Formats: sequence, structure tokens, C-alpha cells
Amino acid sequence: MSRPRRSGIFSGVALILFGVAFLLHNYRGFEFQAVLLHWWPLLLIVLGLIKLYERTSSRYEPGAARITAGEIFLVIGLLLLVGIVVGVDTVKGKFPGSHLEFGDFGRNSYDYDLEVAPKAVPANPRITVRSTRGDISVRSSDDSEIRVSGKKNIRAWSDTEASQFADRVSVEVVKNGDGYEIHPTGSNTGDSRLGFNMEIAVPKKSQLTVRNEKGDIVVSDIAGPVVIDNHNGDVDIRNTTGDISIDMRHGDVKVADTKGDIKLAGKGGEVDVTSASGGLTVDGEFYGPIRADKIAKGVRYISQRSDLTLSQLSGHLELGSGNLEITDAPGNLQLRTNRYDVDVENVGGKAKIENRDGSVELRFSSPPKDDIDITNANAVISLSLPATSSFEITADCHSCDIDSDFSGGTLSKTSSGSGDNHLTGKYGTGRATKITLKTSYGNISLRKTSGDSMQPPMPPHAPNPPHPNPHPAPEIPAPEEN
Repeated sequence: MSRPRRSGIFSGVALILFGVAFLLHNYRGFEFQAVLLHWWPLLLIVLGLIKLYERTSSRYEPGAARITAGEIFLVIGLLLLVGIVVGVDTVKGKFPGSHLEFGDFGRNSYDYDLEVAPKAVPANPRITVRSTRGDISVRSSDDSEIRVSGKKNIRAWSDTEASQFADRVSVEVVKNGDGYEIHPTGSNTGDSRLGFNMEIAVPKKSQLTVRNEKGDIVVSDIAGPVVIDNHNGDVDIRNTTGDISIDMRHGDVKVADTKGDIKLAGKGGEVDVTSASGGLTVDGEFYGPIRADKIAKGVRYISQRSDLTLSQLSGHLELGSGNLEITDAPGNLQLRTNRYDVDVENVGGKAKIENRDGSVELRFSSPPKDDIDITNANAVISLSLPATSSFEITADCHSCDIDSDFSGGTLSKTSSGSGDNHLTGKYGTGRATKITLKTSYGNISLRKTSGDSMQPPMPPHAPNPPHPNPHPAPEIPAPEEN
């Protein structure tokens, strides 16, 4: 009698892998979108390795390593389940205040007043706000006390069920070591059907920390340092004096009129920072657009794709949709990126740019004062300088051409039989700025931003312009003096 055919191990391995992924998603913020986008071929590799192992270990059992219909349907079912989870996460990311959960369909939303007794505190206390779901708004107060008001939001099948639920939960303010903590209290504070929308007033000089799972956070008019840890929701901070630290998972960030340094980390959507006396650091994957205006101590942006350092920004920076634009940066610029079209205007210090598969355009309204170094690949480089500039240039273009509006001095262009072009030499008088340009399979353009060469030529034998009045009145002589 022939032995019964052994079932393959692929189904078990697939269930284990997807089960671990779902656990990481629920407890560690593991995102299926990013993993599937970059690592989905690993599923095919795992399937191939398993089938190779089965064929090697069961070479005498015909058909032992075949891909069965059940395995195919299992993979399709698991991918559909992942798609549902991704869809729910996307909706929650777009509408963080909706608190969408699998078990909420059909339930109604009920609001109840949140009543919390004021708590007397010192003038510069350390305050921590901890919550799970709901919007949190914190503002300064002239009083040395903590005041909390707002609403308890309950999602339930009936008014009676919601009322009983609301009676069991509230918010309290307690002393915790040398600081104070504001947090929900009750037996069901972790229930997904419950949310606290809190409006909190604290002393202006408070050292504030806000930690929330789902919901928007707004902080205004705080003189001490502010720390935000928000997993799902927007963050809005304005008119603060101390340093700001924000850790995100989903949502947009808006910061305006601050005097301390700003540090933003994690993942999210749009970032908008305006009028900061300190510096701005963005470290993470924010899909933008990312905008920054008037950042006195400069911008530092770090992601898997880009590394940008600006020592000062008096103008505007915007990054998104494959474009990076910088206008009016009085200090140094250092950028390493790929697949971005880079457009920079008026850098005051050194400019060092490394790019790939995206154009680089650099413009100056006044002669540059420091070195310019641009390296690109598979795309063009365009550099525009005033006619009064003085520079020493080395430009190399592999399998492409160099087009320059500047001539004279010791500038010399050479070409090789393989299609490479080179431009070297010095132009102008006085101190020469050092310019280094390198690219491949994309032309190099060197343009003048002012001077006679920029004026449009007049047509030959241009007629004189007509008199504004073709029949002028005769001149009347002045009366003679007696």
C-alpha cells in the first residue's frame, strides 16, 4: 500500500508569518502599506524555498512539491485580510477624529459633560497629559492651577448603555512625584468605545508632555518646553517659547510662531512650520508636502531618501510630489537626495548638492560668495549667475553637452570622441568663487541672470517710434518783458 501524501508546510509557515505581522500591527504600529510596497516579493521567495525543500526531502513522492489550490486560496485570503486592515488604517489616518473600529458599525455616539475639580499647582509645574482616544487642547492660564473641561464621548447601542458607561469613567488630576498627571480614570478607560475630548488650562510656564493614542492635539501660549507623543491625529502648536519635541505615527503637523528648537520624528502626512526663532529638525518619513518658512537657525531634514541641512532659512522651503524648492537661504546648503527635481534660489553660503534621476537648478540674483558643488546623474544641471560674477569653474558632462552664456577669461571647452564635454577656466576679476559641476546623460547649462546678453535683440532697421501726438499744437511764444 502506498503511503498517503504528506501535506506541505507552506500553509503553516504563511499563517505564522501573517499572524506575527498582525500582532506587530496591533501592538507596535507595524504598517502593512510600507512593507507590502517594498517587500512583497519575499512572499514569492518564501514559497519557492518551501517548495524546493519539499521537493528535496520528498523526491520519491510524486506531486509532493506542487502548489495546491488550497495554498493559493490561503494566500489570496490573507492578502484580502491585509487589504481590509490597510483600508481601515487609511480611513483612520485621513479622519483621525472618527475613531473607526471594527466593532463600531451600527453604534450611536453620545456626549456627556466632563467635570473635573481644579487642582492648585506651582507657577512652573511639570504636567503630563495621558489619554487613549479623543482630542486634547492645552492653553496657558494666568492662574496657578490646572483646569480640565470637555466631553466624554461614548459609542453605544442605546442611551441607557451609554449613560451607564459614562458614569463609570472620568478624568482626574493627581500629583505624581514632582509633577502632576492628567489621565482618565475608571474600569473601562481603555475601551475603544470611549473617548475624552479635553480642554485643559495650565500655568503659562508649565513643562508640558502630552501622550495620546488617537485624536488631535492643540497646544498654545506655553512658555516651557513641550513634548508631544501622538499615534494617530493632527498636531497644532503655536506661540510657544520653549523647545518642542513631537513624535508622530499618523497625521499632519502645524507649528507657528515659536522661539525654541523644533524636533519632529516618526511618520505622518503634511508638515507646516512658520516663523521659528530656533531650528527645525525633521527625522522620519513624512509624505508631505513639507513646508518651512523663516526658520532662523536653519532646517535639518533626514529621511530614507534625502539628507538636507540648511544653516539658515529666511525664505521658503517646500518638499513634496517629487519637487524640492528652496528660496532665500542666507547660510550654507548641503543636500543629498535622489529622484527629486531640485530648485534652489539665492544661497548665501556654500552649496553642495548630490542628486540622481532629477534635475538640479540653482539661481543667484547677486554674485555667489562661496563655493558651489553640484553632482548629478541621469539629469540636467542648470546654474544661473549674474554677469558681474567672478568664478573658477570645472564642469564635466559624461555623454552630454555643456551650454554656457559666459565666454572670455580663461574659459575653455573641450569635447571627446565619446560624447564627453568639459569646461574649465576662470571668468571675471577679483576673488573667484569655485564652481564644480558633474553630471551624466543630462546637459549642463550656465546662464547669465543680468547683462547685455540677457536683453532681447532689436529687429534690424527698426523704425523710430511714432510720436505720441502726430499733429502737435504750434508752440506759443512767451510774452516779451517790458
